[in-house]
Amino acid sequence: MISGVESALPPNAWLPLLVLTSSLVPGLMIFFLDERRYWTRTLLNLTGATIKLALVGVMLWGVYHQQQYAVSVALLPGLDLALRVRPLSLLFLALSAGLWLVTTLYAIGYLEDSPNRSRFFGFFSLCVTATVGVAMAGNLLTFLLFFELLTLTTYPLVVHRGTEAARRAGQIYLAHTVIAGALLLAGTVWLYTLTGTLDFTARGFVADLVPTYRWSLIAIFVLLIIGVGVKAALVPLHSWLPQAMVAPAPVSALLHAVAVVKAGAFGIILVVYDVFGVEVAAELGVTGPLATVAAITILYGSVRALFQDNLKRRLAFSTVSQVSYIVLGVAIVGPLATVGGLVHLVHQGVMKITLFFCAGNLAETLGVHKVSEMNGVGRRMPWTMLAFTIGVFGMIGLPPVAGFVSKWYLSLGAMEAGLHWPIYLLAGSSLLNAAYFLPILHAAWFREPPEAWPEERDFGGKETAWLLLLPPLVTAALALMIGLFAALPFTPLEWALLIADREFYQP
Repeated sequence: MISGVESALPPNAWLPLLVLTSSLVPGLMIFFLDERRYWTRTLLNLTGATIKLALVGVMLWGVYHQQQYAVSVALLPGLDLALRVRPLSLLFLALSAGLWLVTTLYAIGYLEDSPNRSRFFGFFSLCVTATVGVAMAGNLLTFLLFFELLTLTTYPLVVHRGTEAARRAGQIYLAHTVIAGALLLAGTVWLYTLTGTLDFTARGFVADLVPTYRWSLIAIFVLLIIGVGVKAALVPLHSWLPQAMVAPAPVSALLHAVAVVKAGAFGIILVVYDVFGVEVAAELGVTGPLATVAAITILYGSVRALFQDNLKRRLAFSTVSQVSYIVLGVAIVGPLATVGGLVHLVHQGVMKITLFFCAGNLAETLGVHKVSEMNGVGRRMPWTMLAFTIGVFGMIGLPPVAGFVSKWYLSLGAMEAGLHWPIYLLAGSSLLNAAYFLPILHAAWFREPPEAWPEERDFGGKETAWLLLLPPLVTAALALMIGLFAALPFTPLEWALLIADREFYQP
């Protein structure tokens, strides 16, 4: 039986389902399309993405005005498949819906002459369905189901090219995520045996068990964090991510900015805040080790990025580092640090997808795959490199790009918590970001270009195809605007402040 658990208005109960089906239905239809049905496939993709974004916009307005959206399906006595939309859900949901639309545009242009497009876009849509299911999960069981569905739907995208390298990357990805899923399942079952519930609750639902089951709760926390931490690419669980860079550029963008990595980071937020509660997690002594893991990951990813000549691998190790800013904000424990971590969930996604779009443009237009091949590329592709430059400045944390806002609030949160080492960590990380990104910009803008590019394609005198150029320009502009106007209503920062106030640190 389907019922609106928290809503007095029947339409509200259906909105979460409509958000799911807006990508599920087009995805299933696309699987059956002939490869030559370009316009039908494009129409299904863009219609589904536009409808999803519009529905999310409706729910953003409603939740801001205290409206509630929820639906549940009884699976077993006491266990429901539950979708619930709240401020935290919408932060991830808006990111997924917005970036899915621009990634769809990019993928249409990128894969224009490629084989197996119907298979690609079918799994592409199913992947987004799983991602929004993760975002709207109302309990740990629902989260687990969609989290594992995300594994199954992204694997075909990783191996899409069908090369030996792609198949090996897929095997590594699957091995990591399946083992992680087993640990997540074990932690979930163990938790249910102790609590009799899996429903996400503001401030957590295990506080009453601490005196009796302290060590069991610590063990469960470790299982759950490892289970979601593989997708979040925490060291030493990260090795699948650089390997997965053999996938097409739209898949890389999806993995890093919209789906897999962000789902893992979002899962860590849910475990700390909605399962354990941040105060209980701190009382159990698990936030300190989590902060240490985040710090190690931030430094390790940045150092490894320094030595990568392959551009996408350099960006991949950058992601390993940058996503752990979110984990650090969670683990510091405090309202301002929480805001910094939450807002970086969006900021990093927007900035990193820009960089991967640009890397894809360089590869598809000029055959440039390595940093050492980028001399003078800014003269040949100025708009692409302008977008790349904005993304780089954001990653370093230079104002007024969005990344500065994230690091500012993380630093304020560290001071609020009476900690100094996170500030030094963030400063060191920014220096490392500059060390592996600024030489790219110097080479691209100031060095002489080669006589010929590795594999240049002719786009009729244009820089590149407009479907490849428009998405990074849009996301680069967005990264700049949400930094410049961070204090306006409905920006990621204001929404993160709303989440901290309403859900995690209520009076």
